[in-house]
Amino acid sequence: MRLPAALLLALLAAAPAWAQDADLREFRVGMTAGELPAEGYADFSCVGARGIEGWQDYGQCPADAAGLHPLRFGYQEGSNDLAFLNDSYEGTKVGGHPVLLTLLISDAGIVEGLRIETDPAARLNRRKKAHLLGELAKARYGEAGWACTEARPAAGEEPVGGVFLKEHCEKATPTRRYVLDRQMFRRAGSDPRSFVSGSQLEIRRPG
Repeated sequence: MRLPAALLLALLAAAPAWAQDADLREFRVGMTAGELPAEGYADFSCVGARGIEGWQDYGQCPADAAGLHPLRFGYQEGSNDLAFLNDSYEGTKVGGHPVLLTLLISDAGIVEGLRIETDPAARLNRRKKAHLLGELAKARYGEAGWACTEARPAAGEEPVGGVFLKEHCEKATPTRRYVLDRQMFRRAGSDPRSFVSGSQLEIRRPG
């Protein structure tokens, strides 16, 4: 499912979270932990584990299979002035979608990756549109160069509102590697409000 080009441009123009000279706001892969912003962010934690005080505690987060420390964070309340005008900007959102944000930091203190995932606990009307964040990501990071595959429904899976989506995309540039997954489906016989809809984008340094 693809959005009209005019709608994509309008959504991106209204989404200051995607700064044009960075990967997300002030964040870019390859920066050091010491360069991470001192203000505007909160709710620091190790993924699936306890909270921590801030960026400097990344080493307390258990390393993943690649030896990187996943550190989750959110936008600090009041850090986006547009939230006073439109509740679409309240909370931790990218392109109007509630998201979970994770930095992947090496032992040497280098931000090797950034993970942006739509929040599965978001309100129903937000979750229904979560798979559309992937289209915004493609537009933001360049429409050309994505290699995508789409999986067919597995046994017991069916469309939601006529839409079935299991898409995996990858893109490589000289300075970035992007991996994007999108889903939209439900399991037959399940509660109509119980469906899978989401986008997950990971940005890494090449190599």
